[in-house]
Amino acid sequence: MNALQLLPVMVVGLAGSVHCIGMCGGIVGALSVSSAPLPRNVIPIAVIAHSSALPRVLSYNVGRIASYMAAGALAGGLAGGARSIASLAGLQLGFYWLANLMLVALGLYLMDAWRGLAVLEQGGRVLWRRAQPVIAPMMKSLMPATHPHQAFALGLLWGWLPCGMVYSVLLTAMLSGSASDGAAVMLAFGLGTLPMLTGLGLIGARLQRALQQRRVRIACGLLVLAFGVLGLARAAGGIAPDWMDTLCLTPHQ
Repeated sequence: MNALQLLPVMVVGLAGSVHCIGMCGGIVGALSVSSAPLPRNVIPIAVIAHSSALPRVLSYNVGRIASYMAAGALAGGLAGGARSIASLAGLQLGFYWLANLMLVALGLYLMDAWRGLAVLEQGGRVLWRRAQPVIAPMMKSLMPATHPHQAFALGLLWGWLPCGMVYSVLLTAMLSGSASDGAAVMLAFGLGTLPMLTGLGLIGARLQRALQQRRVRIACGLLVLAFGVLGLARAAGGIAPDWMDTLCLTPHQ
């Protein structure tokens, strides 16, 4: 998988991170204020408006992206192993359709036009709640996260939080066909989310308010939706020029 094929994954991460802002924006100052409570079922992401916060904010995001890469490697490795046992051409095409349908759903979700993706997130939260007896003590032991290594550990945990947007891109990681390519897909996605979440960590509520404006969400949703529609058009055989290799998240193998 080359850099051009990873570019649209990064763009989807950038556009889709307005969802991260909405999901996490109410958690403020937890990495710098020792008295900040740990919210139930979530991990704080550090909204700190001074330069000393940067190492912790970056460490948190490095941990989060590392978890994405681990999930991508797992998804890509499992699919690659299965392909070595049996021919999965038809199944792969089915997942190609599903991956791009998920992008369409994500675009509509970002625009608040259809909330179907929230059902998938809710299913993931059921599993997350079952893991709480193990994870909650780990979170508390890391708080307050006054050092970069603590923020990194929080990011590692946060990266596994149920998220429909992450699930959408994990399908692309699975279709990559190998652990290394799956990790690369999720790295590109994580780097796409980095500007928004780093900005949230340093600027906080001002950025949150700006990115939650309806016109911003609609613009980002339309961009993600366009990637999904193009992918579906290619899968249907309607359009397949060379430039589609740059714009489709899951190019044919």
